[in-house]
Amino acid sequence: MINGHAVAARDGARLLDVLDAEGAGVPHLCHDARTAPSSSCRLCEVEIAGRDRPCCACATAVLEGMVVETHTAALEEFRRTMLGLLAARYPREAVLGFPDKEFHRWLRSYGLLDAAKGTPCPDAIDAAHPYVHVDMNRCIRCFRCVRICEELQGQFSWKLWGRGDATQVVPDSGTTLLASSCVSCGACVDSCPTGALEDVSLLDGTTAERWVRTTCPYCGTGCEMNVGVRDDRIVDVRPVLDAPVSKGHLCAKGRYGTGFVDASDRVLRPLVRRGDGWIEASWDDALDEAARSLARVRTRDGPGAIGVLGSARATNEEAYLTQKLARLALGTNHVDCCARVCHAPSAAGLDAVFGTGAATNSFDDIERAALLLVVGANTTESHPIVGARIRQRALAGVPLVVIDPRRTELARIAAIHLAPRPGTNLPLLLAMAQVLVAEGRVDRAFIDRRTDGYDAFAATLHEWTPERAAAICRVDAEAIRGAARCYGDARPAMCLHGLGVTEQVQGTDGVIALCNLALLTGNVGVPGGGVNPLRGQNNVQGCATMGCEPSRLTGWQDLEAARASHEREWGGAVPAERGWTLPEMIDAADAGRLKALLVVGYDILLTLPNAEVTARALGRLDALVVLDLFFTETARAAGTVLLPVGSSFEKDGTFMNSERRIQRVRRALRPRGECKTDAEVLCLLAERLGYGDRFRYRDAAEVWDEVRRLWPAAAGITYSRLDAGGLQVPCPTEDHPGTAILHATSFPVGPRARFHALDFRPSDERPSPDFPMILITGRQLYHFNAETMTGRTRNRTLRGDHHVRLHPADAERLGVGEGDWIRVRSRHGSFDGRATLTDEVHPGELFASFHDVAALVNRVTGVGRDPTTGTPEYKVTAVRVERLRRLGA
Repeated sequence: MINGHAVAARDGARLLDVLDAEGAGVPHLCHDARTAPSSSCRLCEVEIAGRDRPCCACATAVLEGMVVETHTAALEEFRRTMLGLLAARYPREAVLGFPDKEFHRWLRSYGLLDAAKGTPCPDAIDAAHPYVHVDMNRCIRCFRCVRICEELQGQFSWKLWGRGDATQVVPDSGTTLLASSCVSCGACVDSCPTGALEDVSLLDGTTAERWVRTTCPYCGTGCEMNVGVRDDRIVDVRPVLDAPVSKGHLCAKGRYGTGFVDASDRVLRPLVRRGDGWIEASWDDALDEAARSLARVRTRDGPGAIGVLGSARATNEEAYLTQKLARLALGTNHVDCCARVCHAPSAAGLDAVFGTGAATNSFDDIERAALLLVVGANTTESHPIVGARIRQRALAGVPLVVIDPRRTELARIAAIHLAPRPGTNLPLLLAMAQVLVAEGRVDRAFIDRRTDGYDAFAATLHEWTPERAAAICRVDAEAIRGAARCYGDARPAMCLHGLGVTEQVQGTDGVIALCNLALLTGNVGVPGGGVNPLRGQNNVQGCATMGCEPSRLTGWQDLEAARASHEREWGGAVPAERGWTLPEMIDAADAGRLKALLVVGYDILLTLPNAEVTARALGRLDALVVLDLFFTETARAAGTVLLPVGSSFEKDGTFMNSERRIQRVRRALRPRGECKTDAEVLCLLAERLGYGDRFRYRDAAEVWDEVRRLWPAAAGITYSRLDAGGLQVPCPTEDHPGTAILHATSFPVGPRARFHALDFRPSDERPSPDFPMILITGRQLYHFNAETMTGRTRNRTLRGDHHVRLHPADAERLGVGEGDWIRVRSRHGSFDGRATLTDEVHPGELFASFHDVAALVNRVTGVGRDPTTGTPEYKVTAVRVERLRRLGA
């Protein structure tokens, strides 16, 4: 009973939530649903029959028969007194200038606006951070910022200083927020009820006039965001509190990295190359030029002389249209995407063992796992929201095993950290399997029931003792045993892996080795288990799944197996010739066999290895048609037509995240300038190539319905269902709930999965007297891939110059100091950057991210490729370091 009215509620629900749902809300200032109740403000106290004193609704669970009074005279007088005390030293101008703040609304509700009489102190203001403005004149000591930083992000950047009434909230730097350990996720700003912490973009009082729920355009986590829009501009971004993946959280890129949408160098009209320069053109002229150049090559040299690259930043619908255009209108299977250079080995390895090239489990299994094994993934930087969830589990005592050459943030808090020499993952994983088998730490019941080939596989492991592996990968044999025992004894154990596994010459074998470990221990098809790749881009899982892959059609279906269904749906032939992968296309262009390339949203010159060869190959093309938001390095070097397209905030569609979850992307803004969506451009090109009648769609939903007809596993996922929330494939019927865990009872390859024997083949990129060190490349927190988007935001203030991380012992040997300019040189090229000295890397090893255009790190990466997928060896390059000049020189 609430205030005399009978209310039905879930047993154990938080009373505060029930009151809010029933319209009987009470004031509260210290509570955030994403953190544990603290009950420090006491404003949500209510009277409950049979209890001696009022209870805080935020910390009280409802019970059958509970009788609650929320607004008695005594309670209201108490609230008025408490609010008045908080207001006494609070600046009145803040209340008047920002009336919608939570605290300000309650002051107004209780008639206490005049109680705010505080005098602002200039020293309490910190304006150093590019995104977060700090004004501790407005702090009411609710400590929500402290708790959400600890309990959601796990960063501990805010500290309490002093005691009693003198307690202050300060950054852990003791100076500014910018100088602190803050990772700019914005959770504290989102939680602050007063504006003591506020987004810089809102300081002028700007508020959103409408909100659009959509999906983040950055990594493959699939966080959902509410985008606040005013005057057709993004003015605010907030996390979706009930999002199944991000659970009310965003990272610095998702929350603040939207400035690229209105960047000053955004391409707003089509461009056509004339001689050594570019001219603006009408859409008709530019499309005619693009189509003519592709058709000319198709007629003169055959469809096999044309390649098409899809975009992992485009929607599923646009990726589907990309491969349809390639195969139907251009007649080629030479269609690929950036999955080729990142997680193609994950898809190949998982498919080889389990029959599905996708994650076996869901992110929610992080909280169900009894152990977490993170291999080759710096999740707190590359997938920050997943990283935060893993960190919280580790801090709660769940064993965390990290395998990574670098001492990453997760490695520092791991129960066990194994740091193999770059390129030696496989010996380590084989030795772990050997320990499991030799010591009987396997699940024989699972092996007998659900696997084949165990005895033969076990026999191949006899020689892979930890001692043998230790000599190769420089990890102590007992440490390998310890990690294997930890993984083997935990039930369930969840494996998450990243590009540190896949971007190797044995990337596919590395993934298969992880699958073997899961099969040995029965960690397949169970909650809290599995083998789960952390996909790099927002829709890289979807782009490849939609058929931007030379041997696969829609839904990752085998080309030959799905040929007939696609030819019926499309009303035309699907090519029979074997398609080229992206690296093979570059090889063919360099050899003069590929004459034309259509590139959708992908800066291959900046991101492919051995950039000098890539540039030479692109320069030999007759036609290079680029669809992008910006004048990319690819377009600049060799483009012939540049067609400007919209960002994800300017279109409708869907993305597919790492856990196979398909989620809606919703248009929040009008397309900028004369930009069109990728889908519109692809359909207009198809029309000019003579296939317009097969590319006529009213909207993105109609394209998706065509995908559903071709992909039985997604037939049950409709736009109307997605409006209620994302769904995980397989979802074959419209009453199916989606599949959170694959392979619970069987595998697509049959009732049993087969163990795969493996052997180690060392990389050719080994240290030598001329190149004595090893370079590892990857991503960093504040910039995304090639910086196409984040480089046009204030994230550059958070991380500006390109930094190369090297060990202090190497720096001393080389005479290099912190911040000095150095040159990193390999057999293939060189790049320059500033030195950052850190024990994160092992002596003899370097780390550099590849985001910076000026540095162009991929000038040094080499030619090594995984033989199964062609994925480049970004993680192992032999280099030397040369000091250029001192900091400030």
